[in-house]
Amino acid sequence: MNVRRLIPTAAVAGAVALGLTALSACSSSDAAEGGSDGKLDVVASFYPMQFLAEEIGGSHVSVTSLTKPGVEPHDLELSPRQIGGLSEADYILYLKNVQPAVDDAVAQAGVKNTVDAAGLTTLENHGSEVDGHDHGAEEGGEHEGEEHSEEHSEEAGLDPHVWLDPVKYAEVAEGVGKSFEKADPDNAADYRKNTETLVAELNKLDKAYETGLKNTATKTFITTHSAFGYLAERYGLTQEGIAGLDPEAEPSPARISEIHSVAGKNKATTVFFETLASDKTAGTLAKDLGLKTDVLDPLEGITDKSAGADYIEVMESNLAALQKALGAK
Repeated sequence: MNVRRLIPTAAVAGAVALGLTALSACSSSDAAEGGSDGKLDVVASFYPMQFLAEEIGGSHVSVTSLTKPGVEPHDLELSPRQIGGLSEADYILYLKNVQPAVDDAVAQAGVKNTVDAAGLTTLENHGSEVDGHDHGAEEGGEHEGEEHSEEHSEEAGLDPHVWLDPVKYAEVAEGVGKSFEKADPDNAADYRKNTETLVAELNKLDKAYETGLKNTATKTFITTHSAFGYLAERYGLTQEGIAGLDPEAEPSPARISEIHSVAGKNKATTVFFETLASDKTAGTLAKDLGLKTDVLDPLEGITDKSAGADYIEVMESNLAALQKALGAK
């Protein structure tokens, strides 16, 4: 079972204090006006948030991601410099309950324009019964979109992978656009225009999925990482996760046996794995079942192995992979 490493709150607080000391020469008014180049200094937690910030912010923002390409985001460890630097940001965009270390650091940073993307849409429960891991939303902070977060604060097993559903991702994009307008009113018109452009692209992607997956030989797909619950629900598919929401969790013998039964009953053809985690489990299971393997990218990071240069391109590649595996007509 993958052990997620949490940075103790005291350590986070100490690092933030060091960061604040180092930044004492920077006045609060300077921070409100953006960086030295006049751009809004934006910190994104990982790729899906980075993509939104860059597409919506355009030329008015300078975006830094806490998660470097090729790093599995769930297990991200932040350096003291990264933690301290958070307090220098003009705007932070993250997704709560994906990266525990980020959640802790953001809570300590105290940046006014802090947006939790989970609060900009409605989270649902997918796959937690498989791995027993609780991705449930915890009590939200005083950030943008906290209304939705508080609605779900008492519920367990909420799936954070909203970016893999183009419709939900569009909802998040609209919320991020409004928050940019609020953080930087002088460029509100451009943020609004960029948001509309991105939402139109996501709506087009949604239609492509709806049409491309409407008629298939089977509706069931097997994946090592149960990241595709929202996508499956949106397009009438059934996701069978080997291990659950944790991409590196070890499946139980009972779950492996169940997958064997499900694969035969539902005429599954492919076991999907991802780019940032080991394909060993998928390969072993596929060999045992006489199935193929292929990549279904959860888009938690873009690497040289990604089947596309950005979110839209990778999602199009995912659609093609699903059509092939499901026998789309």
